[in-house]
Amino acid sequence: MVRALAAAAALALSACASVPDAPSPGAIDRVATSLMRETGTQGLALALIDDGKIAYVKSYGLRDVAAAKALTTDTVMYGASLTKFLFSAMVMQLVEEGRLSLDQPIAQLLPKPLPEYEFYADLKNDPRWQKLTMRMLLGHSPGFANFRYWPPEGGYVPEGKLKIYFEPGTRYAYSGEGYYLAQHVLEAGLGIDVGKEMQRRIFVPAGMVRTSMTWREDFADNNSTGYTADGKTEKHDHRDNVRAAGSMDTTIADMARFAAAFAQGRVISEASRREMLRPTMAITSKNQFPTLRETADPRNRDVELSSAVGVVTWDGIAGPGFAKGGHNDSTDNQFVCLERGRRCLVLLSNAAKGDKLYPKLVEALIGPTGLPWRWEYSNIEGD
Repeated sequence: MVRALAAAAALALSACASVPDAPSPGAIDRVATSLMRETGTQGLALALIDDGKIAYVKSYGLRDVAAAKALTTDTVMYGASLTKFLFSAMVMQLVEEGRLSLDQPIAQLLPKPLPEYEFYADLKNDPRWQKLTMRMLLGHSPGFANFRYWPPEGGYVPEGKLKIYFEPGTRYAYSGEGYYLAQHVLEAGLGIDVGKEMQRRIFVPAGMVRTSMTWREDFADNNSTGYTADGKTEKHDHRDNVRAAGSMDTTIADMARFAAAFAQGRVISEASRREMLRPTMAITSKNQFPTLRETADPRNRDVELSSAVGVVTWDGIAGPGFAKGGHNDSTDNQFVCLERGRRCLVLLSNAAKGDKLYPKLVEALIGPTGLPWRWEYSNIEGD
């Protein structure tokens, strides 16, 4: 079934420039459940957006295996780094209002030099921090490691120091630290409460009623337990601190509403959407993680894999697309969109199985995209 749907989509795409018809609900269900069985995935939730509208939202499997509790479309799941995409959209609203510029040095927005803030004191002897811009922070090119406690030499160093490892703005290296700093700039420089502004500017207007940047008590009756790749259980974390890099809790129903609102221009203007999705830096790295590894893969050039604001972009068999993943040891999320037909697939899972599940699922449901999965998941060799 999976191969048949993918082959039909590929044939349609190669035959003409139009977008093939979206698969039927029954076909979606068959593919999703088949792949879940094949990969041992505990829970999966998906939303298909077609022509900028919500076409299908469904959940499968269990949110809690031990208690045999079903995953529903209103189950609160960990958004992980999908948070970065929605946070970036909020920043674009501030750009529209003239409160900041993407290419303005953050030094111009802060009331005092960055190293004078305790969390950034490590940079006091590195003047390169003055070159940092919001575009660099949101496009993963500030020169930071992903997080300071994960140095490039490996291991976990709780007291790790923040360092700039390469000239800011010269190459891509995924960095949650960059998003921490972007949040700091908004809070210290513009006086913005990021948690409240995400609620006011993004969640409420899009109708995301069970989404928050921190834990809410009304999430307690229906939230997901996470499962690692080897089947270990991780209870849902109750995050008390707003983190632009990844503290968002959400549901597939809410993410469907956001995806449609973004596609329809109800989150940011069409001009801002184009700027947000504009490829700004070629990504040459073989894999997204580890973040500072410099091994290159020339295949990236074939699809023009690039960083943009909050997402990565490419131009493949189905034309231009953009994507944002969100992962941890017991979560795997993907937000994959094709510009042609404004077709998107949002995938949330409480199991770390995305490398085995998502490439086949995306290709079956929206057709071959050209997204280089071997870059997104380092254990995948092909595209």
